[in-house]
Amino acid sequence: MNSAPRERQPSVMPLAQIPYQPTRIPPDDALGILRADRIHAERRRSVRRFSEDPVPRTLIEEAIRLAGTAPSGAHREPWFFCAISDPDMKRRIREAAEREEREFYDRRATPDWLEALEPLGTDFVKTHLTDAPWLLVVFRRDAQSGPNGSRLKSYYAQESVGIAVGFLIHALHRAGLATLTHTPAPMTFLREICGRPIEDKPFVLMPIGYPHPDATVPDLRRKSLDQVASFE
Repeated sequence: MNSAPRERQPSVMPLAQIPYQPTRIPPDDALGILRADRIHAERRRSVRRFSEDPVPRTLIEEAIRLAGTAPSGAHREPWFFCAISDPDMKRRIREAAEREEREFYDRRATPDWLEALEPLGTDFVKTHLTDAPWLLVVFRRDAQSGPNGSRLKSYYAQESVGIAVGFLIHALHRAGLATLTHTPAPMTFLREICGRPIEDKPFVLMPIGYPHPDATVPDLRRKSLDQVASFE
């Protein structure tokens, strides 16, 4: 006689449910808030020339906390932020990044890729990695420790970390800080320098600080709403 299948025991306890009733903002007021926020966001630019003026650690901490409010697959929060102000660590990261970037510009990048980058004026020299008072390395955690020594797999980790980085960029801009998303390839040197475990995959490297007084940025134009959205 076949025995009944055993009921699968959950590895984690279900979360308690709490009421959720955020303040409902009148549409006209909400529109004003969104427009003001959008106008401010449109002023944001990626910066490659930073002031050496110090940035309080508390600002970096709050920006990371805000990034951590992003939604994530199964609420696994598959991110880790390594904030670096130590000059020696920044120097080591810059040296390793420039080695990879030189290889990219000299050998790996296709002609059309180089042509696309040309208007931005980028090259393999990354002075911003040592000039900026902070470097923030964001890692994607493919697995992490769970209850009783278990290992918890991350779900939609790539998408979740991408959303968190978007929250982070906006938070820094709101605080009057500038940043740049830098993704040298490969990025394994970041895990080694930061001493992270194998499950942590480098996702992006971000210098953070105030723009240099002489900083300039490309005069970009963004796509119009009808180019990026449709309403059916």
